Formats: sequence, C-alpha cells, structure tokens
Amino acid sequence: MVILVTGISSGFGLQMAHQLSERGHVVYGTVRRDVEHLQGVHYLNVNVQDDEQVKAAVAKIVAEQGRIDVLINNAGMGIGGPIEFETMDDIHSQMDINFMGLVRMVKSVLPQMRLQKSGKIIAFSSIGGLIGLPFQGFYSASKFAIEGYCEALRMEVREHGVKVVVIEPGDFHTSFTGKRKKVADNEAFKAYPAYERGMKSVEHDETTGLTPEYLAKKIVKIVEKNNPRCNYIIATPIQKLSILLKKIMPKMWFSKMIAWFYKL
Repeated sequence: MVILVTGISSGFGLQMAHQLSERGHVVYGTVRRDVEHLQGVHYLNVNVQDDEQVKAAVAKIVAEQGRIDVLINNAGMGIGGPIEFETMDDIHSQMDINFMGLVRMVKSVLPQMRLQKSGKIIAFSSIGGLIGLPFQGFYSASKFAIEGYCEALRMEVREHGVKVVVIEPGDFHTSFTGKRKKVADNEAFKAYPAYERGMKSVEHDETTGLTPEYLAKKIVKIVEKNNPRCNYIIATPIQKLSILLKKIMPKMWFSKMIAWFYKL
C-alpha cells in the first residue's frame, strides 16, 4: 500500500514510518526540519499549516505512485496552562496544527481516494479528545474537534469506499512531553496553585507511559485490516476504564474523580 504519514521526525510518526516500511509498504512521511532519514521512507518537507505545501506533497505522491491508500494524520503539538492565561497566538497554533492540519490533509487526499473508490484515513485524537484535561483545555478542544469532524466524515465518505478510523492514545513516553509549550506566567501560578501540581502529574504519567513502538505495532495491524473499527483507544487499562466511567457516572462525580487524579 501507498501510505502518507504526517509528522515522522520523532515519536509515533517515526516508529509508524519505520514499521510500515519494514512491512513492505511504500511510505511517505512529512517533516518540518532536516532529520536523519529512515531507509526506504520517502521524506517530504511539509508544514501542515501551509495549504500549498500540503497540496504539492499529495500531488507528488499521486504523480509518482498513482494512488494513496492510507493517510495517517499524526502531526500535532500541545500547549499547557490555565485556560485564562493561554495567549491567542498559542491557541490559534494549537487548533491550526492539530485540527486544521488534519482538515488540509483530508481535503487534499480525498479526491484521489474517491477516484480509487478506496482508502483509509487514520486520524490521531487522544484520550484528551474524550475527556477534557485540566490545564490542557485547548489541546483537548483540538482533539474533541477531530472526534466530531471524523464522525461526520465517516458517514459522508462511506459510499466512496473510504474508511475513517480515529486513534485515541493515552499517556506515552515520547518527545511530545518535552516539546509541550507551557504557560510560565508567575501570575498564572499564583491564580491557579494546582497548575504546577497538575502538570507534574501529567508529565510523570507520560514519561512512565507506554512506548511509541507499542503504538506503532497496533497501527500497522489497523492499516492492514480490511474492516477496521471506527476508533481504537490505545492506553493503559486504567485509562480505558476512565472512558467507561465517563459514560456511566454523573458528570459532577466524574469531574471530581479527574480532579483527584490530577491532584487538583
């Protein structure tokens, strides 16, 4: 299969590109900076915030391969801090990269997938797209947007043979933790004393979390399934349990439980 993976410079993207290429798939991956290249992977310099770069990358793949079988939209970023203190520039970047980046990629690959009458779109959401995470409110908002978008998209493209799958990872040990942009305003720490405790708890869970290699193995299986499920929660048992509890518990009780978990 011909597979396009966004954001392969590190973490999930790097491992997915590596494992899919080793399985014999033709893999194209996007990066925003110069990185050491994986053998057998085709690298594309693309910023998912740039409409023309996205269109040009997709056109290049179609010109070279004649098709695109799978889009794995992995590129993303995170900001952390009290909602009140997030800057508008950071909020815009958060939504533009995580959500509009997906929209740009899908708009570019869908015409080819409709022509083929087949394809898979695999979109990375998060546990944070199912539960609003304290002090990561806009990250959650970007992932909640992906959930709603993909639910609608799935119904629209079904008649064209295109399948839409949403991936909801829990805490993983990747460079995402270190790259998260956090509010450092002293006033934010004074106004929200739980902020520092909450983010330390988040970062501890991430740095002791599952490995990107584990997730990549799961994605390879999903890519190669004829009829994948609509969504896959890839997380620890306790994180999967939290999703179930959200469905059955009164909202106030569930909010108190999450606040306790994050030491708020």
